[in-house]
Amino acid sequence: MNKPLVSVVMPIFNAEKTIGRSIESILNQTLKDFEFIIINDASEDRSLEIIRSYKNRDRRIRLINNSRNLKIANSLNLGVSAAKAAIVARMDGDDISHPQTLEIQYLYLKANPKVAIVGSNISITDKA
Repeated sequence: MNKPLVSVVMPIFNAEKTIGRSIESILNQTLKDFEFIIINDASEDRSLEIIRSYKNRDRRIRLINNSRNLKIANSLNLGVSAAKAAIVARMDGDDISHPQTLEIQYLYLKANPKVAIVGSNISITDKA
């Protein structure tokens, strides 16, 4: 894979109930040139199995599988260290991204080089 425009980094732990929807919301982005780094932090549920099923279908997914639980900050740091893009997007295993999130934020950052961080509003839809 060439250097992507964006690296999406998602550390997860025991997210089997929500991980599928989260992964799909990234894979269905209007901006297609990204890598998706998912860090499984030694999950004890079916999270790893679910991630692997998506990884087998989409080459943009890169899996880091921690052999022991390193907690979210350390797992996130592993993912950011592995990122190939200059722009890193942050995602959690229970987040659902709007289909245009990456595109809108990427274009904004490119048009405004003095801006280092962008974010968005959230809507809480359910308790998963």
